[in-house]
Amino acid sequence: MITAQELRQKYFEFFQSKGHAVIPSASLVPENDPTVLFTTAGMHPLVPYLLGAKHHGGKRVVSVQKCVRTDDIEEVGDAVHHTFFEMLGNWSFGDYFKKEAIEWSWEFLTDKKWLGIKKNHLAISIFAGDKDAPLDNDSKKIWLSLGVLEERIAALPKKNNWWGPAGQSGPCGPDTEMFYWSGEGAAPERFDPDDARWVEIWNDVFMQYNKKADGTFEPLQQKNVDTGMGLERTLAVLNGYDDNYRTELFWPIIEKIKDASGKKYAEYAKEMRIIADHVRAAVFLAADGVISSNVERGYILRRLLRRTIRYGNMLGIKGNFTADLGSEVIFMETYGEIYKEIKEKRQFIKEQFEQEEARFSNTLERGLKEFDEKLQDKIYEHPGLLGKVIFDSFSTYGFPPELSFEEIEKRGISLGTSEKEEAQKIYQHEFKKHQELSRTAAAGRFKGGLADNSEMTTKYHTATHLLHAALRQVLGKHVEQRGSNITAERLRFDFSHPQKMTPDEIKQVEDWVNDTIQKDYPVSCQEMTVEEAKKAGAIGLFGERYGEKVKVYTIGNPVETQHAASPKNQGMIVSREICGGPHVERTGILGKFKIQKEEASSSGVRRIKAILE
Repeated sequence: MITAQELRQKYFEFFQSKGHAVIPSASLVPENDPTVLFTTAGMHPLVPYLLGAKHHGGKRVVSVQKCVRTDDIEEVGDAVHHTFFEMLGNWSFGDYFKKEAIEWSWEFLTDKKWLGIKKNHLAISIFAGDKDAPLDNDSKKIWLSLGVLEERIAALPKKNNWWGPAGQSGPCGPDTEMFYWSGEGAAPERFDPDDARWVEIWNDVFMQYNKKADGTFEPLQQKNVDTGMGLERTLAVLNGYDDNYRTELFWPIIEKIKDASGKKYAEYAKEMRIIADHVRAAVFLAADGVISSNVERGYILRRLLRRTIRYGNMLGIKGNFTADLGSEVIFMETYGEIYKEIKEKRQFIKEQFEQEEARFSNTLERGLKEFDEKLQDKIYEHPGLLGKVIFDSFSTYGFPPELSFEEIEKRGISLGTSEKEEAQKIYQHEFKKHQELSRTAAAGRFKGGLADNSEMTTKYHTATHLLHAALRQVLGKHVEQRGSNITAERLRFDFSHPQKMTPDEIKQVEDWVNDTIQKDYPVSCQEMTVEEAKKAGAIGLFGERYGEKVKVYTIGNPVETQHAASPKNQGMIVSREICGGPHVERTGILGKFKIQKEEASSSGVRRIKAILE
C-alpha cells in the first residue's frame, strides 16, 4: 500500500533528482486568468512562464496543484469523477522536451526505486495528427526505444491526445498518455483505448503551438513540457482499487456519511460519493476565499453545498451536517501538512457551510410547497408538462429529478412506466438545453480576457491595482480583493466591505485613481522572498501560498529609486502588490478612470465595474 503523501513525496523527490525546483500549489482562484472561474489544471498559474517569462524556480519545476472542474459535475457519482482533484506535474520552460519527459515518465512508473509498476501492465497513446498538426512520430519512436511494443501504442485524435489552451487562446500541443491495466489477469497484448480496464494515469503535454484568437495555430518559439498525473486515480490504481473513493482521500468522509445515515456504501455508493466529493471541493474553495452566492465562483460553491444537502436528505441524514463533514476533511492527515490553509480558514469554512445550509432549508420549504400546489393541479396526468415542472424545480430550487419523483410517490400518486419515462425524457431535453446555454455563455463571457496579454487588458490589470489602493485609502485597510475579471472593454473588481458605498465615497475613489494616473508614476517589478515582500508592505491578493520568490509590482517612486523620480513625487509609493503581471510601464498611459457601477456581489463583498476612457 502507498499513501497519498508518500506518492506526492516520491514524485517530488524523483523530479528534484532531475533538477526540478518544488513549487507550492497556487490558489484555486486564478490570479491572472479571467478566462476561467477556477484553476482547472496545473498549467494555469504557469501560463506567463510557458509564454517566456522567467520563473524564480528556474526552467524546471514540479508541484502538486489543487484543481477544480465543474463542466462534468453531473458525472460525479461514479468511481472516477471528481470536482476537486490534485494534479502532480512537472514542467520545462523551454528546457528539455519529448525525449527527457517520456524517458523520465517511464523511469518513475517502472523503476522499483519509485513506483515499480510492471512494464507489461502499461500502454501508451499518442496524437494521430490532423489539419493543425502532424502525427506525433517523435514520441512514438521514443516509446519504442524504451521497449514498449508497437501493439501497445495507439494513435488517437485531438479529442483524446491534445491539451489546451486553458482559455480561448494560448499554449497548447499534442500529448502522450500512459494507461495502466486494472483488469484481472494478464493485460491483452494489444492496447484497446475503448476498454475501460485500461486506466489513464499520466499525461505528458508537449506545448509546441500557440492557438491564436482567430482559431489558427502557430509554432511556439519556446517549446515547453507540461505533465499531469492525477493523484486520486493513480493512488487507487497503485493500491488495487477500482473505486477512487475507497482510498484514504475519501474513505474517512464516506465512513462519516455511513454513520450519519445508517446506510451501506454498497447500496448507496452514488449518493455517498457525491456527498464526499462535493464536501471536499467546497472545503478547498472556501479555504481559498470563495464566498457562497448566486453568481460565478460563489454560485459553484453554493451548488456544491446544496447538492450535498439534497443527497444527504435522500440518505435520511437529519439536521445540519455539512459543517461536520467539512471538519472531517479539514482534519484529515493526508491534507494537513501540504494544504495548511484549510486549517487556518476552518472557522470561515464552518460559517460558509452553516449559513448555506440554513438558507437552503428555507428554499426547500418554498420549493416543496410550490411543487405540491402544482401536483394538486394534476400535472402528473400530462407527462410532458410534468417533465417541465420537474426541470423547473431543479433549475429554481435545486431539486434533483429523483427528489421530485419521490415527492410524487409520497403523495400516493402512481405513475406508469411509460408516463415516468416520458416525463424523464422531457426533463433531460430541458436539462440539455440549459447545459448548452450555460456552456455557450461561459465560453463567450470572458472574450478578450487577460490571458491574451493585449494592450487594453494589460492597462485594465494595472488599473485594478490602483483601484485596490484607492479603496483602501477611502474605505479603510479592511478592504481586500475577493476576485477580479478583466476584459479588453472593462474591469470588474470584488472586494470585502460591509455596506454599499456612498456617492461621495465612489467619487473619492475615482478622483484618487485619476490623480494617480495623471502623476504618471512608473510601474516597476522586483523579485523577492515572501518575507521581503511583507516587510516592503506588499499586499497579497489571494492568501499566502506563494513560491520561494514572488514578483512584486510597485506603482510609484520608491525611495531606493528616487534619483529617477521627479522632485514632486520623490519617495511616493501608491501601490505595492504581489502579482504575476503583466502591467504597463507608467500610469500616464491609462487614460481616464470611470466607475460605472457599484453593487453587492455576495454577503460582505461589494463589486465595482469600471472603464478606461
